[in-house]
Amino acid sequence: MTSHVIRIERRYVYEDVDRHGNVRIYFWRGKGHRKVRISERPGTEEFDRRYHELLKQGEAGGFKPAPRDAPKHGTFRWLCIEHFKSASFKQLDPRTQHVTKLIVEKMYVEPIAPGAKEVFGDCPLKHFNARSVVVLRDRRADKHEAANNRVRRLRRIFGWALDNHVHDDVKVNPAREIKFLKPQRAGGFPVWSRADIEKFEARYSIGTKPRLALALLFYTGGRRSDVVRLGKQHYRDGLLSWRQHKGRNRNPVVIEIPVLPDLQRVMDVTPLGDLTFLTTEHGRPFSEAGFTNWFRERCNEAGLQNLSAHGLRKASATWFAERGATAHQLMAWFGWLTIKQAEGYTRSAERKRLARSAMDLPGTDRVQIFPTSDLQGGSVGKKKGKS
Repeated sequence: MTSHVIRIERRYVYEDVDRHGNVRIYFWRGKGHRKVRISERPGTEEFDRRYHELLKQGEAGGFKPAPRDAPKHGTFRWLCIEHFKSASFKQLDPRTQHVTKLIVEKMYVEPIAPGAKEVFGDCPLKHFNARSVVVLRDRRADKHEAANNRVRRLRRIFGWALDNHVHDDVKVNPAREIKFLKPQRAGGFPVWSRADIEKFEARYSIGTKPRLALALLFYTGGRRSDVVRLGKQHYRDGLLSWRQHKGRNRNPVVIEIPVLPDLQRVMDVTPLGDLTFLTTEHGRPFSEAGFTNWFRERCNEAGLQNLSAHGLRKASATWFAERGATAHQLMAWFGWLTIKQAEGYTRSAERKRLARSAMDLPGTDRVQIFPTSDLQGGSVGKKKGKS
């Protein structure tokens, strides 16, 4: 008996005969695309509806095979890549996006246990738990900030997944309750002392580029990301005005401060660039990393190893607080959004003022301040000998 086959004049629609002699109908866009069987009978409304659905899917790239290195659906790596495609992630600063990807991609290839072939990138989300976060954190225990950065990124990724119901296996944020490792360097970046600043000034006289960099950092309190961008366009009528580079996309803050006399004195006698006050030896603006390296070399030449540009921002805040600046004044000058950061400096300054004022207490003669101090503890409680 001869079977009759209906010829179909439709683009991407093909007939195929299986090994049993049955005729199958497929939608196929050609090499590199997946074949999709059409079970509806040609010539019917159902067939036409199904055909147009497949046509739309194909035009949208729905039948292209996944790349060979594509992550398996529902794994940790898959979740991270979905996060990188999200609007939430794309709103971050490009530099933050780049650093986040570097940190996360290193976690992909971490073995789930010492010597194991399986890596965390292939870990199913239902098995990725708080213990997984601890393991990934502790793998960078040699550098506490790097370890804590892993926890921060995981908190954000899983927080986003929960908020957007990305996958049924993400029911909790496994990084939420994981504690950060204590900083290896208490207090963060070392703060410049007045003696450090004087030593730098003694090495570089007014009129030199290093001295200009020091003055801009200290007397504006700006971050390196701001100082390398400050130029003549930000300076008018004795004021400097600019939008902070950090957080400019999420929480933009405009700084407007007077140019202090000590800074003006340096600027008046130092060659300034056009677009930026500070320029490289080729007359171009510094990059943030380039400026950091250049300034650290100048510090080394001045005998100030382990000091950095960020330490000057802290020194500046301390200097202002010790001269009576209030917490809200510090917030305005340094662009802080919360009063907590500023209060740390004002409390420290107040403790110093109170300690100095104790020198003038009646009967101290500016020598014996507290009779129970360690230096005088040997005489406490002892009777005076007869003279």
